[in-house]
Amino acid sequence: MIAYDFEYFRPASVSEAVRLYRQAEARGLSPLYYAGGSEIISMARLEQLRTGAVIDIKAIPDCCVMEFRGGRLVIGAAVPLIAVEEHPLFPLLADTARDVADHTNRNRITVGGNLCGRFYYREALLPFLLADAEAVLAGPDGTRTVPIADILNGEPRLAPGELLVQVMADRRYFGLPYVTVKKTKMERIDYPLVRVTALKTGEGIRIAFSGVSAIPFRSARLEAILNDASLPMEERIDRAIAEWPAPILSDMLASAAYRTFVLRNTLQDTMAELERRGI
Repeated sequence: MIAYDFEYFRPASVSEAVRLYRQAEARGLSPLYYAGGSEIISMARLEQLRTGAVIDIKAIPDCCVMEFRGGRLVIGAAVPLIAVEEHPLFPLLADTARDVADHTNRNRITVGGNLCGRFYYREALLPFLLADAEAVLAGPDGTRTVPIADILNGEPRLAPGELLVQVMADRRYFGLPYVTVKKTKMERIDYPLVRVTALKTGEGIRIAFSGVSAIPFRSARLEAILNDASLPMEERIDRAIAEWPAPILSDMLASAAYRTFVLRNTLQDTMAELERRGI
């Protein structure tokens, strides 16, 4: 049960959603865009989040699309993870989404909610980072399309009041060899101690991480180290961990030392698997 009242809106268009957001903000309601709602509901029940207005985007057609347009796959922010899994147009994304939560929750968790959520794992982001995806955003200053890495690699950097409408990824990445690995403390669907997704392209291995630090990320510096064929693989991995760009987490799930141990083993397995695969 949520122990406070709030206003609920269900706009039929992106422009209406942005307008409602601005009006609610002007009234001091601290509005939130709502897609699947699992995170908002969970945090509100625990009194970790308060809002006076919820703007539900699930009735907006642009936010519910999942289709190819030319050479790009367009996925709306309100598309649930279960749809991404059951219609694996982007195989790496489908296999990554399959482990994010249990089946019931994947029916509620949406692509936009996972990418822009306050829970820092945001595992569904990783395939989009590897595929150089773009985000379509709508806000008070209009609509813009930007590389997803510019706004979601690490901490989310959307402008105030901006709505993630769609994510677009080039299909030329979809047939490449990939690995997605999730290491948890107990159940497969738990929060990750280490989540690694990797893609082998003609230029080298791309790799992104979640769960290791308090941000999900892809790092060009780490990729350069891991692709340095002049070094033995073990040394590459040691150097990558030594230059990790954010503190390795130590929390109730695992210590930083144990996460580092799991990370090293996961990187060894991931790199070995991709080395075996051609393109």
